[in-house]
Amino acid sequence: MRLNKNLSYFVANKIVIDLINAPFVKLLKDKNTVVDAVKKIIDKNLDKERELDNKVREIIDEHYEDIEMQHADERQLFFMIKKRLAPEYGIIMNYDDRYSDWAHQILDELYEEYLIEYEVNDNQVKNVIFKGFKDFIKSYEEIDDIVYEKIRRMKADLIPGSEQYEITYDRLFKEELARRGML
Repeated sequence: MRLNKNLSYFVANKIVIDLINAPFVKLLKDKNTVVDAVKKIIDKNLDKERELDNKVREIIDEHYEDIEMQHADERQLFFMIKKRLAPEYGIIMNYDDRYSDWAHQILDELYEEYLIEYEVNDNQVKNVIFKGFKDFIKSYEEIDDIVYEKIRRMKADLIPGSEQYEITYDRLFKEELARRGML
């Protein structure tokens, strides 16, 4: 699953909850300050990926006629171009490697800004952060299915994409996150 900015707060919150629950990590500032710092790192990386995606779209748009004439698969072409340009933008294509890199960035930021302290190996703390990413992604897919099912069963006929649908989805999503101790 690919993260987006709408989810970055929830991922950051999950990571900080995991850090709080780790017996070898101590927060030196309040939870919200640490969540904001983690979210900032995630958002910075998501912005870099959005820049890359925009560049790939530009390239495809510039060569649209050739692509049409060759009957090329636009999605496959998008991925191939993105993969080739990714190093130039500092983007890691493999999600596990990407989240591991982000975990290092987050750990460095939290430590350098005196937001956390610990007396164990850096890798132990990095692994808590990495696991937070993985757990959130796994849970997100489950939560998304649960929320869609709850909406489907409601007596109100909500239209996907409508304002009321989005408000209801957001409320149910947050309730499920809270139920799982992720909010």
